[in-house]
Amino acid sequence: MSRIDAFQIEDGIVPRMIYLLPAAFLLLLASCCSADNSIHGEEVRNIPVFGYEIVNSYPHDPMAFTQGLVYDREDVIYEGTGLYGRSSLRKVELKTGRVIEQISLPGDLFGEGVTLWGESIVQLTWQSGLGLVYSKENLTETGRFGYRTEGWGLTGDKRSLIMSDGSNILHILDPETFKETGRINVTKRGSPLNGLNELEYIKEEIYANIWPTSWIAIISPQTGIVRGEIDLTGILPGSQGVGQSIDVANGIAYDAESDRIFVTGKLWPRLYEIRLTVKENS
Repeated sequence: MSRIDAFQIEDGIVPRMIYLLPAAFLLLLASCCSADNSIHGEEVRNIPVFGYEIVNSYPHDPMAFTQGLVYDREDVIYEGTGLYGRSSLRKVELKTGRVIEQISLPGDLFGEGVTLWGESIVQLTWQSGLGLVYSKENLTETGRFGYRTEGWGLTGDKRSLIMSDGSNILHILDPETFKETGRINVTKRGSPLNGLNELEYIKEEIYANIWPTSWIAIISPQTGIVRGEIDLTGILPGSQGVGQSIDVANGIAYDAESDRIFVTGKLWPRLYEIRLTVKENS
């Protein structure tokens, strides 16, 4: 809030102004307080917490360190995987988990989030400051672009790409030039919400895996305020992870035509279609 400098009233000022100035100041102060309370009230209100109901469970490659997930059509999923020497971009059959087509990244690149833009697939890398663009038709690389932050998650609305870097900041990118055009500062109850990871744009809101937890934040693109949370705790039964190095939940995809949400995790043997259930208010 900007500072209000003190005024010194000189002799000779019309007396009427002396009476009007305090009234005007009080009106201004009341207006500022009203606006602050409105914003503050939105931040501190109860945040809906959603549980989940498993609608379908599908096979998922337990060796896939899932960093990005996006639904295309006709039950096809594109998946970006990470780890040095194991990173890839995959076209996957949803119902069977079968990898239809795959391209491996160079060994010095750690793959991260992916999204679709038109007939292209865009993939981030972690600490290389390098984004990759592929043709959706055959996964052939068609371009590259740079950025100054780490690359974590990626999604897009109908106008822009939206990128996370592990902090509470979401970067808005021009989908043609990949230049940053804006930022969203994400907050929960007035405090920065760090760890924003894999992203998906669902019904005019941004869904974000929160690393390293089992929670998904539902974020307003206009204000950056967290308007809801999803608790995925327990979705992967303990028996599923016996003998495997199961990592955190990561990967959100959305079928807009059929209104289906899919989630999975790093090295998870299953990918789930879920329906949100009202759990409680946090």
